[in-house]
Amino acid sequence: MGLSAAALHARAVDLCAHGRYPDARRALQRADLLTDDPDLHARIEGTRAHILERTGDPVGAERTCRAALRIDGITVATTAVLTGQLGMLAMYGGRFAEAESLLTSAIDDTVEHTELANMRMNRALARMYLGLLDGADHDLRDAAEQYGRVGTALDVAQARHNLGYVALLRGDIVEAMAEMSAARGPIAAASPVNAAVSDIDMAEVLRDAGLVTQGERLLAAAARVFGAHRMPQPRAEAEFQLARSQLVHDPRRAARTAASAARRFRALGAASWAARADGVRLRALLAGGAIDRHGLPVAGVGRPPSPAAVAATAGELRRHRMTGDADAVRLTHQLWRARRGAPTERVRVAAGAPLEVRLLAHEVRATRAAVAGREREARRHAGRGLDELIAWRGSFGSIDLQASAAMHGSGLVLAGIGAAVRSGRPDAVFEWSERARHLSQHVVPLRPPPDPEQAADLAELRRLRLDLPAGQWMADPRAAALGERVRQRQWSATGAARHERRHDLAAVHEALDADTALLSYVFGPHGLACLVATRDDARIVELPGWAAARDELPGLRADLEMAATVRTGPLAGVVAHALATRLDALSRALVDPPLQATAARRIVITVPGVLTGVPWSMLPGMRGRSSTLAPSASRWVRERGAPVTVTACGFAVGPRVARGEEEVRRAAAHWADARVLSDPHARVDAVADLASDVDLLHVAAHGRHAVDNPLFSGLELADGALFGYDIDRMHRVPSVVVLSACEVGRSSVRWGEEAVGMTRAWLHAGVRCVVAAPVVVADDEAGELLSAMHEGLAVGAPAADALAAAAERTGIRAPFQCHGSGF
Repeated sequence: MGLSAAALHARAVDLCAHGRYPDARRALQRADLLTDDPDLHARIEGTRAHILERTGDPVGAERTCRAALRIDGITVATTAVLTGQLGMLAMYGGRFAEAESLLTSAIDDTVEHTELANMRMNRALARMYLGLLDGADHDLRDAAEQYGRVGTALDVAQARHNLGYVALLRGDIVEAMAEMSAARGPIAAASPVNAAVSDIDMAEVLRDAGLVTQGERLLAAAARVFGAHRMPQPRAEAEFQLARSQLVHDPRRAARTAASAARRFRALGAASWAARADGVRLRALLAGGAIDRHGLPVAGVGRPPSPAAVAATAGELRRHRMTGDADAVRLTHQLWRARRGAPTERVRVAAGAPLEVRLLAHEVRATRAAVAGREREARRHAGRGLDELIAWRGSFGSIDLQASAAMHGSGLVLAGIGAAVRSGRPDAVFEWSERARHLSQHVVPLRPPPDPEQAADLAELRRLRLDLPAGQWMADPRAAALGERVRQRQWSATGAARHERRHDLAAVHEALDADTALLSYVFGPHGLACLVATRDDARIVELPGWAAARDELPGLRADLEMAATVRTGPLAGVVAHALATRLDALSRALVDPPLQATAARRIVITVPGVLTGVPWSMLPGMRGRSSTLAPSASRWVRERGAPVTVTACGFAVGPRVARGEEEVRRAAAHWADARVLSDPHARVDAVADLASDVDLLHVAAHGRHAVDNPLFSGLELADGALFGYDIDRMHRVPSVVVLSACEVGRSSVRWGEEAVGMTRAWLHAGVRCVVAAPVVVADDEAGELLSAMHEGLAVGAPAADALAAAAERTGIRAPFQCHGSGF
């Protein structure tokens, strides 16, 4: 015996939930032939309406649904279901107020628990778009409770996922990530379509966290899934979110993607969605004139929109109650005008406006004041914006999240630094240098509790990294999925213990002695400048050679690596000369002018992201001096009063390090009770335990930097890589870490000032000083230099002084640098 009409209808509903619309249509056709029940017939038509909407015929969907409501003899319950269906169609069309009203009417007449939960889920979506977040949260929690009693794991997961979206709209991206990550398993298992719907929302979380590359990968994949399943509305929504993400870093592509989304929405009759896409396109056209993180002006995308076009789009968005989108369009236009000195309107935004809108308003005010020559006012407006951003990020303990979310403040940082440099005031330049540094470093992390699941994921990733081709392992779907899970768990598990206070220039003067100076480099619309502070003085040194120096940086890494690998033969002299020439040019541009202002032998350096990777200790102008590359001057001042004492020292040697055993043996000879782990005993957990028990850890191992996800940079140990994420699992970290490993001193720059890598991970965890190199170093040079450094460390010399003295004694100029508080 075949299935009954009711069973076939239930099967069609389930097939729709899994995105299998052709199969659902066939089930509905068979059900229709088997029933003369008006209620069931009406519900079949309602499901047909849903399929029509999802597959690109919203007009036909609404016509079908209204026809079903006119069927004679249907009950109040069925009328409620169809009214709710109309509400969903209104929502898909962007008529959110109408959708909320229809769904409320349907809920009032619904008695079936599952249907009631479905309608609460749908009304929650409408309320999210309307900004009624408390009501949406209440609906979703009720729906989750109902599904828990009578629904499926998929239903509960979708409710929890949507609670994550409410958290995102409230600005709590850590909570959003936690909810969405927990819900994704059952959702993704249901169908590729469900997974793609989930991924669109997750991509928004990643974008707001500054992780646009990862988010855009999800959106592009989701758009392909919707295209393959002939689902134009979701495909257009994926394109819209992709355009919003591209707006941050590639306005030309954003304009094209937003235009494509707008065309799709208009073809579907989704007027409000089309207006949102138009808003993103206009904002992309208005991006010209900004300064990118390399100090170069952003080229215009095309002809800027007219004021009338901006006003029309903003007005259309307001008519659809998209106030935040309307304000973003209006303020982007005002910012474009302010950059050109054109008159602007008074800037007003509601207190509850999205963070993006509030930050845009501050940037408009700051830019307008700067163009008018009111530098102090410009700094004040930019500072207020950054204070709002820092308050929003106040609970972010993860270094990954802190650094990436700095994206939102890049325009304000550039505005503030530019105004500070133009003021000519050293105290103002120092304040803004520290604001830039603290944007991703003001939160001291709360060490997460032990997490066996994360430990298992990292162990599996180590295995995959060993098994898969070098450089390609994170492209493997298994590794990518595990990597995302590790990242998400770290986001939610690492909280904020406290916030670090910024010090002023007076505190720096007090901390400096007669033989120590601070070089604080600042990068902004003006180019590059350096604040030179000594115990008694501070001055701003312009660096007119920066433009030429910037051209030297791309080839520096290659020259350093060639010099480390080509040590003999006819090319050795050529390679050495090329490197020396480049280092001389960088020294003349970057350090010679500032050092003319001080004879200090110890130099504290703070740098913006554009100078990440410069081997300061190798620059000719730094010879005879010791230096430390501090995350911020404030952190150096704070740690200056608590000198590092090393009483316990540990060493680890990874596999296949040609002279690792010799290096460690020579270095350990300077210590009375050094502990040594050699291959095969130098396993990840054993090295982590050693790190927790010593004051100084020295690791000689092969290392690799992961550009796309720097916290998956690693030190190769006996059982695989010790990742940046493993550092958070250590219950205690040493005061000093020496990394005799290629590349692990390297960082990836994300947004202007922000650089992330293995070195930053150690410092973020609480290590006072890390000695590391950003490039390949010859084994014999690394071994001799670092072994000599331990001679100084063992008699109590600070790490930076010990490294500089070792370089003088051995004559070795290698790119090892002290990071953090080297003295």
